[in-house]
Amino acid sequence: MAPGVGECPDPVVLVAHGSRDPRAAAATCALARAVSAARPGLRVLPSWLDHTRPGPTEVLRELGAAGHPRAVLVPLLLTAAYHRRVDIPAAVAAARESVPGLAVRVTDVLGPAAADVDHALLAGLRRRLAEAEPGGYDALVLAAAGTRDPAARASVGRVAAALGTALGAPTRVSYASAAPPAAGAAVARLRARGARRVAVAAYFLAPGLFHDAVTASARDAGAVAVAAPLTDAPELVDLVLRRVAAVQGRVPS
Repeated sequence: MAPGVGECPDPVVLVAHGSRDPRAAAATCALARAVSAARPGLRVLPSWLDHTRPGPTEVLRELGAAGHPRAVLVPLLLTAAYHRRVDIPAAVAAARESVPGLAVRVTDVLGPAAADVDHALLAGLRRRLAEAEPGGYDALVLAAAGTRDPAARASVGRVAAALGTALGAPTRVSYASAAPPAAGAAVARLRARGARRVAVAAYFLAPGLFHDAVTASARDAGAVAVAAPLTDAPELVDLVLRRVAAVQGRVPS
């Protein structure tokens, strides 16, 4: 006899930013499949805040209508900026209004939730750098999407510092939007200070126009390699599952 809803693990809803680029949605779906495969019996559903459907409110409403009393929502975000503070709580509130009694636990974002940088996040970035096969490098640029939020930028800086320490290479941050410097400018600055082989680590969860722009800018400035986004790297799967485990038993937020 198949188990009832109450006997199954709480379903997990992944919430990505969303993009007009179809590669981004495909990457989110791939991550959802990888997380589900890593934890048999766990239902993992993708959703997006913008550009792509379904949104998180729609998915949560459907889960509630299907009889699930609880769900875990994982923000697929690398900083705890506006989308985590405003958009995601609003989506959860709208779902609860439609489904009274629905308990939704929201995890931390995938980037640093406090001072420490998660080892799995660093390992995923290192994996993608190794796959880029730069043949060695003496300096790094951590390229991020960009934000105007000072606390969020500080968290990106912590990732860059931790990555540089782990790899023994001077590391600088760059942004694709909202804040300087651009990837090409960061690469050029390191080269001007004597670095001969500068590689770029991509602080992105999915491909898209921002990553394309970073790649072009960095290559034009002389970067020897630009890493791919994290997408469904095994380390990211592990991080998602540990974020889910961390909220089990908490009072719903």
